[in-house]
Amino acid sequence: MILPRPSPSAATAPSLDLPDGTRLPVHLRHSRRARRIALRVSAHQPGVELVVPEGVSVRQAMAFLETRRLWVAAQAAKLPPHIAFVDGALIPVLGLPRRLTALGLRRGVPPFRLSGAAIEVTGLPEHLARRTEAGLRNHARAILADKTAELAGTLGARPLGRVAVGDAATRWGSCSAAGNIKYSWRLVLAPESVLDYVVAHETAHLAEMNHSRQFWAVVERLYGPYDAQRQWLKRNGARLLRYG
Repeated sequence: MILPRPSPSAATAPSLDLPDGTRLPVHLRHSRRARRIALRVSAHQPGVELVVPEGVSVRQAMAFLETRRLWVAAQAAKLPPHIAFVDGALIPVLGLPRRLTALGLRRGVPPFRLSGAAIEVTGLPEHLARRTEAGLRNHARAILADKTAELAGTLGARPLGRVAVGDAATRWGSCSAAGNIKYSWRLVLAPESVLDYVVAHETAHLAEMNHSRQFWAVVERLYGPYDAQRQWLKRNGARLLRYG
């Protein structure tokens, strides 16, 4: 029997060995705009991103990465621990910890539900992480859509468009000129007061598409004093990105 050959990308996927024995995956990103080789270690993406400018070979870029091994190790050590969606994990929903519970194959039970202090997920073990994230995304979308529509109705500004959720690495929310608002689904992991602040922030853009004094006055009118919630996101945002 002839076994299939592994794809070149799978066979040659680069990694970086750190001094403590940890092996980090290296994500290569070729860029025509970059002027120099750049490294990024973020909470949102496991491993290290290696930006390769045009005209620089992968071998050169990897050699550069080797010289920055200690820097990468120091940055990786600063990240909050990764919390995988596995049976028994503690996952916050609106800031309150819930125990992720894999129910296995069950008839008549929804694939995802919040029950007491638990997150119950049915299905095969290999589908647990995917179903957990999908359930949290749907829960976030429903909450955020309702809260945004309610606030937009009190604002008297341009009409609210579509409300959606995504998983952006650098934004908790965005509002387009058409009035469409998109949030990070991970806000459902934060305390509800923090989620409410972000809803007020994005809804305020329906009145002010900027971050002027007038904009922040609208945010305060919709939410009230918001500095504590804003600071919570700055301090804890990286932790929210480490779930899943």
